[in-house]
Amino acid sequence: MVNRKVKKKLETKKRELCMNLENNYKDLARDALKEYASAVEELYQQGELKEKDYIRYKSDVETYKERMKGYHH
Repeated sequence: MVNRKVKKKLETKKRELCMNLENNYKDLARDALKEYASAVEELYQQGELKEKDYIRYKSDVETYKERMKGYHH
């Protein structure tokens, strides 16, 4: 189980990403996705995310990457 502080940090990043997607802010959504992905990697490298949770969040990041594949100008 992810501790509360780590979960809150990741959920905040994900909420920002979702909000930008809903409002069709493509540049901001891409930036938010990068931040979300880097936060997942960073927390895993620091040992704050366990393998099981890392796989779940990494899968979520990959899902958003696939969804946003055509986002460019």
